[in-house]
Amino acid sequence: MKGRRRRGWLQATRRRGLPGGARPAEMYGVCGCCGALRPRYKRLVDNIFPEDPEDGLVKTNMEKLTFYALSAPEKLDRIGAYLSERLIRDVGRHRYGYVCIAMEALDQLLMACHCQSINLFVESFLKMVAKLLESEKPNLQILGTNSFVKFANIEEDTPSYHRSYDFFVSRFSEMCHSSHDDMEIKTKIRMSGIKGLQGVVRKTVNDELQANIWDPQHMDKIVPSLLFNLQHIEEAESRSPSPLQAPEKEKENPAELAERCLRELLGRAAFGNIKNAIKPVLIHLDNHSLWEPKVFAIRCFKIIMYSIQQLLSHLDANSRSAATVRAGIVEVLSEAAVIAATGSVGPTVLEMFNTLLRQLRLSIDYALTGSYDGAISLGTKIIKEHEERMFQEAVIKTIGSFASTLPTYQRSEVILFIMSKVPLPSLHHPMETGKTGENRNRLTQIMLLKSLLQVSTGFQCNNMMSALPSNFLDRLLSTALMEDAEIRLFVLEILISFIDRHGNRHKFSTISTLSDISVLKLKVDKCSRQDTVFMKKHSQQLYRHIYLSCKEETNIQRHYEALYSLLALVSIELANEEVVVDLIRLVLAVQDVAQVNEENLPVYNRCALYALGAAYLNLISQLTAVPAFCQHTHEVIETRKKEAPYMLPEDVFVERPRLSQNLDGVVIELLFRQSKISEVLGGSGYNSDRLCLPYIPQLTDEDRLSKRKSIGETISLQVEVESRNSPEKEERVPAEEITYETLKKAIVDSVAVEEQERERRRQVVEKFQKAPFEEIAAHCGARASLLQSKLNQIFEITIRPPPSPSGTITAAYGQPQNHSIPVYEMKFPDLVYPMAAAT
Repeated sequence: MKGRRRRGWLQATRRRGLPGGARPAEMYGVCGCCGALRPRYKRLVDNIFPEDPEDGLVKTNMEKLTFYALSAPEKLDRIGAYLSERLIRDVGRHRYGYVCIAMEALDQLLMACHCQSINLFVESFLKMVAKLLESEKPNLQILGTNSFVKFANIEEDTPSYHRSYDFFVSRFSEMCHSSHDDMEIKTKIRMSGIKGLQGVVRKTVNDELQANIWDPQHMDKIVPSLLFNLQHIEEAESRSPSPLQAPEKEKENPAELAERCLRELLGRAAFGNIKNAIKPVLIHLDNHSLWEPKVFAIRCFKIIMYSIQQLLSHLDANSRSAATVRAGIVEVLSEAAVIAATGSVGPTVLEMFNTLLRQLRLSIDYALTGSYDGAISLGTKIIKEHEERMFQEAVIKTIGSFASTLPTYQRSEVILFIMSKVPLPSLHHPMETGKTGENRNRLTQIMLLKSLLQVSTGFQCNNMMSALPSNFLDRLLSTALMEDAEIRLFVLEILISFIDRHGNRHKFSTISTLSDISVLKLKVDKCSRQDTVFMKKHSQQLYRHIYLSCKEETNIQRHYEALYSLLALVSIELANEEVVVDLIRLVLAVQDVAQVNEENLPVYNRCALYALGAAYLNLISQLTAVPAFCQHTHEVIETRKKEAPYMLPEDVFVERPRLSQNLDGVVIELLFRQSKISEVLGGSGYNSDRLCLPYIPQLTDEDRLSKRKSIGETISLQVEVESRNSPEKEERVPAEEITYETLKKAIVDSVAVEEQERERRRQVVEKFQKAPFEEIAAHCGARASLLQSKLNQIFEITIRPPPSPSGTITAAYGQPQNHSIPVYEMKFPDLVYPMAAAT
């Protein structure tokens, strides 16, 4: 049969005058019309399309096409090209049913085929998707997007070197900004655009051979498109038709889809790419003025989990923006910091706090100078002080929010870091001079101490040695000697925050003399060994600053309440028998300050000190549970209630305190007597000898370095010399009287000695740096020979034979002289011989 067809065809060509092997061009068209003469892949493709497009894809024929594509993968690119040709023709003829069938067939072929020739097929596929996206029909755009999303989820086995997704990024971003008149269609188009961007990111983010999706040209389109849909969440929610359809609408909400896409985008970003993803966010917030309402900015940066560093840089870049804008950035940072702090490391944490503290200092300078340039000119923007104050409070709040999420060891580092920034009057931390400098120093100290208070709030550390290390405690307590009452109050509150580990602080917020402290429900724990070591090392330093703080003339009610809380918390958290004794001595010394009044304190301060002592001794007597001590305290308090209520906290620490104009003739019945307390506590096992000694603070270098006007005149010093290791020892060295002149001379002499020692060290260093090598070698050789001679003397004394047991002989001038006798000539006692025989 085939031979007959061949001969017939040859005869026809001969009649037409054509050579036997030639075929006319029309023959291709003829063959195209005849199904039997068409290529097999075209026939298989044509067979998947039904006569009526509503019938859908012919599944049996689709299975045959898939099997053919898997059996002959070299035909896959031709199948794709032919499908693309049919789809373009159907789009032009508005036969959208066949368009859907073609895309469904393409999707199935993509899912089934993973051969090396798939790249050519993908090119045809992307060409068809682009054709659909270019259409003005929303349904075709959505259809193309869905096919692209399916393609994006396929992991290809072979790399692609020449594929580009620039068109898809631009088109999907454009769809995200759709403004179609129909609300439902607009929502679908926007969601398709978001899904398309998500597919582009998934397809390119992990493929090094693809175009870098993190380039600014792509991120500047993707990120603003997602933010645009996030920003219109209120609009989508407000047009929800009914509560019954709310769950369905939530699934179709572009804002939630954009949020998930943004989270995925940032989650896939590496360390080097995060900057390109965050920068468009900041630009979007700047261009649309979204920092001041800050609601949307907070929403964005709650999504951006790892954006803290970029936001800090943006804060620095906007350091001269309006205070409201900077406050908005800081408050956004405060909300986002809680999320990001859990994964932060040491350098990142300190860098954040360093940036915030730098902004705090800049804000103080702006508030003092009134401008961003330091000088007011015609073109300078005037700064509103209340706005700067609002910004400063926002920074302090952010510092506290970030620190509250840090682990204990990192919070300790932050505490030391902030304290190191506080300007103090010391040799190593000079302070600015002049009126402006003093104001700047004061405001900086207050703001940093506020920040430190925020960080210390809620700080839990079982070991006080770790919570309050020496270098931190020294600097903190040195600020307690400053004249500013507000600074001293912050120091007391910071100490209270550190010491309160069981939440007892609020129970001592008001000073009172309760007859039964069990109503307070205090949480008392036994003092640990680490706390005992801490108090042995720092207790005297702490007592001294409490004592000096009580003597300040500028104290108000809040100061005395803080002092009472501090004394009470030390008694509960850190007290053993020795600490209890020292605290009682300290409070009795404060009572003496109010009684003697060498400081010429106002009447209110003296009454407050009496009331403070009464409240504390009432508390400590019930904590020690010594009946005689409790009875003595109760008797004094009852006597004061009858004769001198102005010496009790219930009459002093009120809005309108009732005070006495004459406090000079206070009878002994109104005072807590040291002898009586020593007697009753001594009978209960406490150290009565130590209780008998009055508490006297010692002068330290802090008083010389702090800017107190008359710190030497405020302390009547006596150096108390006693043996701490043997308290029962009766003989004691008499106290040495120290006058103001001797103290002044000692301070001057110590400064001179320090200067001489510093000069000597400088000369030694300069000598070793500039002297010739021979001179240095000679100097070292001389020291070596001197050392050798000393060693020789020591060896000579050490190896000299022992003196004779027979005694000594008298040498010239009647001096007794020891003779060296050999061992075999020595006369040993008779007791030695039996022992030698036994051996």
